[in-house]
Amino acid sequence: MTVSSAPGKVYLFGEHAVVYGEPAVPCAVERRAAVTVEARDDDRIRVEASDLSLDGFTVEYGGTADRRPDVDVPASLLDAATGYIDAAVEQARDAADAPDAGFDVTIESDIPLGAGLGSSAAVVVAGIDAATRELGVELEKTELADRAYRAEYEVQDGEASRADTFCSTMGGAVRIEGDDCRRIDTPNLPFVVGFDGGAGDTGELVAGVRALREEYGFAADTVENIGDIVRRGETLLSAADPGADPTEDLLTELGRLMNFDHGLLEALGVSSRTLDNMVWAAREAGAHGAKLTGAGGGGCIVALDDTRETETALRYTAECENAFRAELDREGVRVEEA
Repeated sequence: MTVSSAPGKVYLFGEHAVVYGEPAVPCAVERRAAVTVEARDDDRIRVEASDLSLDGFTVEYGGTADRRPDVDVPASLLDAATGYIDAAVEQARDAADAPDAGFDVTIESDIPLGAGLGSSAAVVVAGIDAATRELGVELEKTELADRAYRAEYEVQDGEASRADTFCSTMGGAVRIEGDDCRRIDTPNLPFVVGFDGGAGDTGELVAGVRALREEYGFAADTVENIGDIVRRGETLLSAADPGADPTEDLLTELGRLMNFDHGLLEALGVSSRTLDNMVWAAREAGAHGAKLTGAGGGGCIVALDDTRETETALRYTAECENAFRAELDREGVRVEEA
């Protein structure tokens, strides 16, 4: 039996634009998905997802993608438990040259599903890592990140970027631009996350931005402007002391860029009333900046604030189901005690 875990993430800047080759800066946060894998004597896959819905569920099925279990759970949850796990298992089988390997898989996660915090990426990264280790193979992190990206790319019909899976694998803050992925040094950014209890449809939201970008030149310009925000943010981060507490001036400037970014994402139609209300609650509480994180449509916002005011304000905001401080996770994927 092998247990691996991987962190979720927030986007400091750059979601949606990263799909079109613009840079993005996601940051891993200490909210984790843990995947336990135990090899079987046959080629079947048994998935127990105790934390992906209110009640959890367990399914067992043939280890091929065309044999889906018939269970009464929302399609998005079923995809999380089977689609992503199928893809992770296939990557592990390929890496270990064990095409007929079967597994019992247990998923436990404290990352809200579909909320923009990279839950699927964390499950895929941890799943591939645990399954390959269970088969006696230890992947380099760069290969693990690449295989996790390929798994998400398959499940998301070619709409995935490398951002989530690379960030979850490596930990810390990373810079993504096309296939160029690398860690970057950052100070200890004080993230606060607000969650509205909902989840956006990533595929639908990405498709909506694509349609706007193809129809309107100014929408394409908006996507490029998000890339300009990322580059400006990178310049600010590169001048800061890595691992130190950020200065007030740096937080002010980063926050201003986050506010711009949210405005552009809102113009692209990926925000929602609940997300906007949480963003404004955070700003009015004194946050340096606040924006949606992830695909949007519902889910989470991220704010910069080193005081308790934003978290307190979000907890008293009607649209916010949960609010928490999110420490930067600098470790990435790791093996846990079985």
